[in-house]
Amino acid sequence: MKIQTNTVTRQLLIPCVFGLGLLTVSCGSLPKESAEAQSRRPGGRGGDQKTSVDVAIARTNLLRPQPDYIGNTTPFRTVSVRSQVEGRLIALDLDVGDTVNRGKIISQLDDSLLLAALQEAEAELAADQSEVARAMNQVSNARAEVERARLEVVQARADAQRQRQLFKEGAIAEQTSQQAQTKAQTAQQVLQAAIENVRTQKQAVAAAQGRVFAQQAAVSAAKERRSYSRLISPITGVVIEKTTEPGNLLQPGNEVLKIADFSRIKVVVQVSELELAKIQLEQAVQVRLDAFPQKTLIGRVTRISPVANATARLIPIEILIPNSDRMIGSGLLARVNFATEKIQRVVIPQTAINGENEQQKNSQKTNDTIFIVQQTEDKTKVKERAVTLGERADGKVEILSGLQPGESYVVRSTKPLKEGDAINLSILSEKEPQGK
Repeated sequence: MKIQTNTVTRQLLIPCVFGLGLLTVSCGSLPKESAEAQSRRPGGRGGDQKTSVDVAIARTNLLRPQPDYIGNTTPFRTVSVRSQVEGRLIALDLDVGDTVNRGKIISQLDDSLLLAALQEAEAELAADQSEVARAMNQVSNARAEVERARLEVVQARADAQRQRQLFKEGAIAEQTSQQAQTKAQTAQQVLQAAIENVRTQKQAVAAAQGRVFAQQAAVSAAKERRSYSRLISPITGVVIEKTTEPGNLLQPGNEVLKIADFSRIKVVVQVSELELAKIQLEQAVQVRLDAFPQKTLIGRVTRISPVANATARLIPIEILIPNSDRMIGSGLLARVNFATEKIQRVVIPQTAINGENEQQKNSQKTNDTIFIVQQTEDKTKVKERAVTLGERADGKVEILSGLQPGESYVVRSTKPLKEGDAINLSILSEKEPQGK
């Protein structure tokens, strides 16, 4: 029984010892095989190490973008059409949104009373004109009388001269000569009276003509007042408000319509007094409307208010923008940018400057280097390039030279780079458009 137990024990131990030997051999070879596997794995210690980087494409921009100022669109001008006379409104065919042209009759008032006043004025004018004709006829008669009196004077003077000669010759008595002289003097007096009568008649004509002129003015005024019964559009525009209806009695000054001129649009924004020195009349500005987000309009500064708000110290600035297609209405939100025509340069983040720490970022150093991305047939690598730095603001820096728009550069990397290092582009990197 003891002999059988030992035999069984030996049979069980032999496989265990053999398995333990295999396990020992396998454990001893693990480090070598693992190292070889790592050397064959991409990115392992035995292969090329690629650094992950964020890449951006160089673009021109302003280092300090100008802020937008908010305003509302309003028509270039708005006209209130009002009644100038008293009358009942009998016609008004326009409504809000209708387009009217300058000179078009837009409404009609009852003009019966105005017509009666005009006819009365015209009748008085006709009477005054008749008076002028009568006075002028009197002048003609007076002139004829003057001519007759002048002939009598000539005849009387000739007779008196002849009678005087006969008296000197003793052919007639002295009394007869004196009578002829008296007759000549009387004829002269009649001529003077006739001349004075002509002057008087001319004054009467002038007075009558003055009354005619005054009455002609009265007739013109009556015609003008009657024309007020037809309300005419003073501008070309769109009806934006209608305040009365046909049948209503209007008094002088009552509003009928409001018409707006949308050929140009006006935007008024409030600007800080600190920004006022940068704004000039006729300056071109950019205007964007939320209603048309894909469209940028160019307007011009047409008015700078001389009066600032006493509390907020803001100055109203008026901008006009074209609206030839009449697409822009009133009350739309407008964003106005007064960006001056400053030269735009390539602007990059300061993190792209090699080896620049926080202390150097605030320094005035103007020369440094960046890494440019180069694409070869088999890999992407970086090349160090010297650049000239400009102004800095808000974590960005201008590049005066050394980097052209469209070139790709490294913004940041997971570890320090050196010339010729191979890189992998992160998912945050910008890529050049296809086909470029």
